Amino acid sequence: MAYVISELRNSIGTITFDHYKTRNAFGEGLIGELVDALHGFRQRKVRVVILRAEPGARVWSAGHDVKELPLSGRDPLAYDDPLRMVVREVVQFPAPIIAMIEGGVWGGACELALACDLRIASESATFAITPAKLGVPYNATGILTCMTAVSLATLKEMFYTAKPIGARRAEVLGMVNRVLPAEELEDFTLNMANDIARNAPLSIQVIKEQLRILAGAQTLSPETFERIQGLRRKVYDSEDYKEGISAFLDKRKYEFKGK
Repeated sequence: MAYVISELRNSIGTITFDHYKTRNAFGEGLIGELVDALHGFRQRKVRVVILRAEPGARVWSAGHDVKELPLSGRDPLAYDDPLRMVVREVVQFPAPIIAMIEGGVWGGACELALACDLRIASESATFAITPAKLGVPYNATGILTCMTAVSLATLKEMFYTAKPIGARRAEVLGMVNRVLPAEELEDFTLNMANDIARNAPLSIQVIKEQLRILAGAQTLSPETFERIQGLRRKVYDSEDYKEGISAFLDKRKYEFKGK
């Protein structure tokens, strides 16, 4: 089964999420094909990559595939989780990656979009970070990824309320680079990709890596790291975690008790 469609034209690679059945949720199948496509583009030395959903999509991606989260007793967003793997691939990819966004961007998909170098959104785009609706703790690396693209005050609002932010407000907050009518989105994004592709690729590659290193230059002591991990274990060992996942799978309203 194909989950993504990849194309290469004039040193610009495009990866289209193509699994409408799950609203392009990031399960092992889609993530595996996405990572393979990025590896192929890396080998062919593409100069720009565009990540997108199918034209006119109402959902860019529903984020982490909740059906693949463990029910209890194990870290749901560990180092080898598929979402963690693809975010690392995007951040470490040697050329700029542009997220071309139509529709809703939910949960872990919001982190992936924020991990991209640039974000071009249609007026229909919305962004929501939703672990609090599932009782899920978020990975510390993922939080740092979001912090490089969003102010701390905005990030707290998104995590605490789990409510979506519209495209125009996201542009004002600096979460996206441009917001355009849907009919202008593709042409604008391709023009930007061509502008980038005409510039010196080695220079851009080095600048991207410098920015990545400098943005991540935050020292954590071993004690601080263990404290963060301990806080997360408190959540994924809780009754609320079980309730959040069960409520989602049963398609019912969740009822959290703080236990």
